Amino acid sequence: MLGLSNLRRVLLAVSFFLFPSFGVADELSGANTAWILTATALVLFMTIPGLSLFYAGLVRSKNVLSVLMQCFTLTCLMSILWFVVGYTIAFGSAEEQGPFIGDFGNVLFAAMGVDSLNGDIPAVLFAAFQMTFAVITPALIVGAFAERMKFSAMLLFSSAWLLLVYSPVCHWVWGGGWLAEMGFLDFAGGSVVHITAAVAALVAALVIGNRRGFPGTPMMPHNMTMTVTGAGMLWVGWFGFNAGSALAANGSAAMALLVTHISAAAGSLAWMACEWIRHGKPSVLGIVTGMVAGLGTITPASGSVGPAAALVIGLCAGTICFFATLFLKQRLKIDDSLDVFPVHGVGGILGTLLVGVFCATDLGVFSGLGFGGDNGSIGAQVQVQLIGIVATFSYTAVVSWLLLKLVDKVLGLRVSEDQETEGLDIVLHEERGYDIR
Repeated sequence: MLGLSNLRRVLLAVSFFLFPSFGVADELSGANTAWILTATALVLFMTIPGLSLFYAGLVRSKNVLSVLMQCFTLTCLMSILWFVVGYTIAFGSAEEQGPFIGDFGNVLFAAMGVDSLNGDIPAVLFAAFQMTFAVITPALIVGAFAERMKFSAMLLFSSAWLLLVYSPVCHWVWGGGWLAEMGFLDFAGGSVVHITAAVAALVAALVIGNRRGFPGTPMMPHNMTMTVTGAGMLWVGWFGFNAGSALAANGSAAMALLVTHISAAAGSLAWMACEWIRHGKPSVLGIVTGMVAGLGTITPASGSVGPAAALVIGLCAGTICFFATLFLKQRLKIDDSLDVFPVHGVGGILGTLLVGVFCATDLGVFSGLGFGGDNGSIGAQVQVQLIGIVATFSYTAVVSWLLLKLVDKVLGLRVSEDQETEGLDIVLHEERGYDIR
């Protein structure tokens, strides 16, 4: 007769062959690994070529290469910085981390090997997935100072910003820091990515000043075809951004993908409707900007809400971000060149707040997946979300301002008026985007 211990071994072996997907937590999941490999490529696709083309089409033709160059170079430089020290500041090397920054045990990915796991995916894959977030966040800021910032100044500021702003905030929210301990909800980067990038963008626009001729001189996009192409790539890549943040090929990832798509569609239509009513005609620029607003706003909530809530979030995003853009440029006369703050900042704040409402389980059809807030009620969760928003906004604003002032002292932030008039493509790179003969 089989003893009890032997019987357990037999049952375990049988269950392994009958139900191979029910492996223990520290076993590699091929399905999850394959999905996060794909998601990593999709998020990188968002920066190059997605964001690069989206931004490049929105500037004047004399600056098209400068924007492409900035996005491409940031992809390279931020990747190296993340590998060297950014990742360990954000996530460290141990399960237990401090409240503000991670330990330094993963400098150069030192604590990770080919067999190291993060959950049931390779640890190096998790680090690479997070690397693509670290790439696109500084690249978003480019839109605020496009057409007037020195290339060298942009590189120095972005490098310091990644290590002193992005990586610590990433630790607060995703690396086991103090906001995570409070139960702050940010599934895919409403605060970590969008609020940080947008606040830095707003501060940069204020510190560096308006473009020459703004707001009196029209500064129209030079190639809307390029912008729409980039927008389409952003939409597709965002599925990796949000659904990939589930870190598994499961129902949570599927729901995140669905709500991301619904919010993007609703944001597009809401912005288009606002523009149509206000100006009499809908524009291509408007509908693609509304799409980005819908995507950015659903990002923090994408793992916590259902499709009906996503529809509401998208409609709010398209409408509120539309009027925020008008207010910033027409009323405040702030030259955030490509509307980084009113789209990503306002959208990120809105989405981070609304996840505190729609994650609650007592709103029927508008509720989330049944997770609920870690703090029980709507009011308690919204309070935690507000704390996270204020902390992220304040910290990013102060440190970004200090970095910009320092870089201005060391290198100077802005090209000369004559150089700005000639265009950054020739002045900084000795090339032209178009050579029409």
